[in-house]
Amino acid sequence: MTKQTMVKMVLDAWDVRVKEADTVFDQLTDEQLKHEVAPNRNRGIYLLGHLTAVNDRMLPLLGLGERLNPSLDETFIGNPDKSKPQTVSASELRQTWKKVNLTLAEYFSRLKPEEWFQKHNSVSEEDFQKEPHRNRLNIVLSRTSHLAYHVGQLTLLKTKKPMAVLN
Repeated sequence: MTKQTMVKMVLDAWDVRVKEADTVFDQLTDEQLKHEVAPNRNRGIYLLGHLTAVNDRMLPLLGLGERLNPSLDETFIGNPDKSKPQTVSASELRQTWKKVNLTLAEYFSRLKPEEWFQKHNSVSEEDFQKEPHRNRLNIVLSRTSHLAYHVGQLTLLKTKKPMAVLN
């Protein structure tokens, strides 16, 4: 299998997961995003912010540029849901989500297949020599799995009834 084929497979999987997330976020109302995906679990709006922040962090991690929204980290990366006041609206998060992913797609389209096998910015040269799988492509692969996991949680909100109805 060529590097070009491997890169295409990973990026196609990434694109599918981003489009699935787009569909879910477009289908969920702001009210639905306020609900927890399960009792005592994350709310949809937190997952939207979390996924946006995680994807935004890919830009410097992959050496593609500066983050667009580092302020999201305090609420959506460094702390659990509901531990910090929600200062960003669902509408703003939806727009930011789309902008981050469009930016990633633009950068992804510019990289040559061999560039995907270069080290990412969280691994030292020495460690990369020992573990060449710690490359840019592997970051996209791991983030694809992360995205799929949370999109699965978010789909629970599409059919979720308000708690008052369940009791």
